[in-house]
Amino acid sequence: MTTKQQKVVELENVVVRFAGDSGDGMQLTGALFSDAAAIAGNDFATFPDYPSEIRAPQGTVSGVSGFQIHFGHKEIFTSGDLADVLVAMNPAPLKKNLIWVKEGGTIIVDTDTFTDKSLIKAGYEINPLDDKSLNDYNVIKAPISSLTKTSVEDMGLDNKIVMKSRNMFALGIMFFIFNRKLETADEYFEQKFAKNPLVVESNKKILRAGFNFAETIEALNSITYKVEPAALEKGKYRNITGNTATAWGLLAAAEKSGRKLFLGSYPITPATEILQELSKQKSLDAKVLQAEDEIAGIVSSIGASFAGAFAVTSTSGPGLSLKSEAIGLAVMTELPIVIVDVQRAGPSTGLPTKSEQSDLMQALYGRNGEAPAVVIAASSSSNCFYYAFEAAKIALEHMTPVILLTDGYLANGSEVFKIPKMASMPSINPPLAEANDPDYFPYKRDPEKLNRSWAVPGTPGLRHRIGGLEKENIYGNVSHDPENHQLMCELRAEKVNRVADYIKPLEVRGDDSGDLLIASWGGTYGVMIEAYKEMQEQGKKVSLAHFHNIHPLPRNTEEVFSRFKKIIVPELNLGQFVQHLRMNFQEFRFEQYNKIQGLPFMVKELVNKFNQILEEE
Repeated sequence: MTTKQQKVVELENVVVRFAGDSGDGMQLTGALFSDAAAIAGNDFATFPDYPSEIRAPQGTVSGVSGFQIHFGHKEIFTSGDLADVLVAMNPAPLKKNLIWVKEGGTIIVDTDTFTDKSLIKAGYEINPLDDKSLNDYNVIKAPISSLTKTSVEDMGLDNKIVMKSRNMFALGIMFFIFNRKLETADEYFEQKFAKNPLVVESNKKILRAGFNFAETIEALNSITYKVEPAALEKGKYRNITGNTATAWGLLAAAEKSGRKLFLGSYPITPATEILQELSKQKSLDAKVLQAEDEIAGIVSSIGASFAGAFAVTSTSGPGLSLKSEAIGLAVMTELPIVIVDVQRAGPSTGLPTKSEQSDLMQALYGRNGEAPAVVIAASSSSNCFYYAFEAAKIALEHMTPVILLTDGYLANGSEVFKIPKMASMPSINPPLAEANDPDYFPYKRDPEKLNRSWAVPGTPGLRHRIGGLEKENIYGNVSHDPENHQLMCELRAEKVNRVADYIKPLEVRGDDSGDLLIASWGGTYGVMIEAYKEMQEQGKKVSLAHFHNIHPLPRNTEEVFSRFKKIIVPELNLGQFVQHLRMNFQEFRFEQYNKIQGLPFMVKELVNKFNQILEEE
């Protein structure tokens, strides 16, 4: 390894995109690079982008798997619009991802894969490395495949195993360019392949081969880059995905409530990791049932809630449809349960690995009868922890089902997460009925919250029954009385409405009044912040109100809306939240901006739309 004497340029923030076939290990490469960013103290956000097939057609544009990371010295809110650096492992990812690279950006390609056959498969008529189509980019031609083989040729490894490690050669190049420590990846190899020292050694050698290659290439070794640590608050941090953060938030809620956690779920993309993460937490008294189907998952959770556990079920859009009748049962029995819906592109099977915000109407109204449930939404991978905790607190204290909406972008993406101390988390106080309480009745309600008491089976003197048939007010007997039915429907609805008294008011970023208010919700928060900041820099009177509480809405929503001349609601669907707002606030006119491509918003397209709205009479 030669001594590095190149110029080191400090950057404020960088966007890197790794792209290859589904079997090229791009998700792992991106994850390891993200870990290196975390260890270096950078703030970051990631965007895994992969096809739904288990093994998509190799070498084709439809089979490309990508991983984008935006890291920096400043606070990072999104995974970035366009990439500064693209690593393309064959022609197909180059063809698919070129539109996502900044003009003048760096493109690193494996020249060994640019064969006539692979070019045709990717849809190229002429090799893009030989024509002038890439003249606007800094193209680094690297024989990654052949150099990977050469680096471990003395180890006697099978060629198939060696070629699966090409991604580590590419990672080594990126470690050199951004002055990352190789040891961060070494630790992963040693843990992951502890029982196979040969694989550990080969991956280390290939990683260093990529690093050394970059050091000897003039196009790379003259300048490298450094991103200084972000100004993060003092504390303990880790790289966390939205699904892991959700699982941890549920565990924290179980501890603060004194109720043991039970999760009844059926595996479904992109929510399965919640099930997997909680299954590892037996030491924290978490009980996990992998049910035979979605319905069994939720009804087992309802049974656990009846038995006194903090009950949860996790799913995605198609599974939420199947759970709808059982959610109605939880509404009728007034048992606390959290339903985590990690939204994906639909309808039906749809685009299982792509993200959307298209389950909102289903979460609000997708049940028979008058069956109101609380609906809240997380807005970043890391705050999935806090909104899972809030969902639990509302469910347990108000005796109601709560639907927590995240999405595939949040669930699979990762961010820097400051691990909170449990002492700093708010208390959770379920309304548990006391043994032998002479005044206990199953549907006797707290006068403020209108919640009923939670009588855990086996508690002396509190024998009772509940079920799906309508209940007599206070006493809980089966009732077919018309007036009682209307009363109970109104009480259940008002109970949910009163949750608004216990949630935070709607916050506005920017001035309290102005020309345009951006009213967004859920997982679009990061890109909305960036777009809002850009509009502010342009001198526009634009503010942002981002919603987490969807039903009930914050009490001050009407007041906030009244102070702005125009309101625009951008969302990743065809207009579900804007319809919800129109139903509740008919006195206001809402503009809408919708995108439903399985892709997140880009800052540029939002800024263009906001300026267009401002210019209209």
